[in-house]
Amino acid sequence: MQRFDFINFTNCFVLIQIIFDTCKQRRLGKLISAFTSMKKIKYYFNTHTLRYEKLVTPLRVKLLRVFVFIATAIVSAGIIVVIAFQYIDSPKTIMLEQQNADLRNNYALIEKQVNTLQQEMDELVNRDNKVYRSIFESSPIPDSARLKAIEKLKEVQLVTNLGQSDLVKSVGNQLNRLNLLVAYQQKSFNDIEAMVKNKEKLLAAIPAIQPVSDKDLTRIASGFGTRIDPVYKVPKFHAGLDFAAPIGTPIYATADGTVTDAGFDAGGYGNRVIINHGYGYETLYGHMYKTKARPNQKVKRGELIGYVGSTGKSTGPHCHYEVHRNGTPVDPVYYFYNDLTPEQYDRLLKLAQTANQSLD
Repeated sequence: MQRFDFINFTNCFVLIQIIFDTCKQRRLGKLISAFTSMKKIKYYFNTHTLRYEKLVTPLRVKLLRVFVFIATAIVSAGIIVVIAFQYIDSPKTIMLEQQNADLRNNYALIEKQVNTLQQEMDELVNRDNKVYRSIFESSPIPDSARLKAIEKLKEVQLVTNLGQSDLVKSVGNQLNRLNLLVAYQQKSFNDIEAMVKNKEKLLAAIPAIQPVSDKDLTRIASGFGTRIDPVYKVPKFHAGLDFAAPIGTPIYATADGTVTDAGFDAGGYGNRVIINHGYGYETLYGHMYKTKARPNQKVKRGELIGYVGSTGKSTGPHCHYEVHRNGTPVDPVYYFYNDLTPEQYDRLLKLAQTANQSLD
């Protein structure tokens, strides 16, 4: 019975202690809350009423504070972003840099291909000038003429509006030049194709025989080049060959063509005939006794055009014969391959190269 009372007393004491602690904690909480509330509430001394009154913040001040806070936050965030982007690339910047790298790689490949095409084009131009046109006795075409001719004709549209970057401009300029060269090269090949079709006409237009009959090769009196003038007795350029022959010996056209002039020349050739053979070839026959050909007359190779004489500045009967290539006198001895054997041609070359006095 005594033990039971002691236990009940102990339990009651514990229970009272718990209740006391709980009340103490609640009171402390209330005190803290009251202190906190007192700190949030501000008072000011009103000199009119001589009392402390509660300070109330106006709504416009609150709104202004909120605005200043938001503005400060935005500005601070912007500064942080700007500083961050100075050292850290944005995803868009990374993507643009990757695209730029890809464009540079692609440009390098395109430039390599363009250079290869340029080399192939240069080779075609070289073959055109040095092979094809040489075969057909045609003058080479310089690159400047190719470009200028196409620009004047506007046969190719320039690709200058591809963009403003240096890479695009560089590729555009190279493509422009290639386009111009390709277009003009196509035109050149068309001309060569026409030359192929007119090969027979070309061969017929090239001087290929002697203007007078000279099977024994005894009539060449003076050759091409510097010779002694028979009148002034000084060295002068002799622009053709002199074929000595009796007056009245027939003179023949050395290639097909059209007579551009026939008659007396006061400049020293006397009675002479000029024939335009086309393809840049022209022949002159001077000091005739009589001309048979007439201006604008079509003549064939071997056709009679006049007779040997000694008119004009001449010291004896002979036929002065000149060959002009694109307006420039050339040695006629290289245009006798159609009626001579190799042995005769070799002998003719030696006779023509003999330094002597001309007949005109």
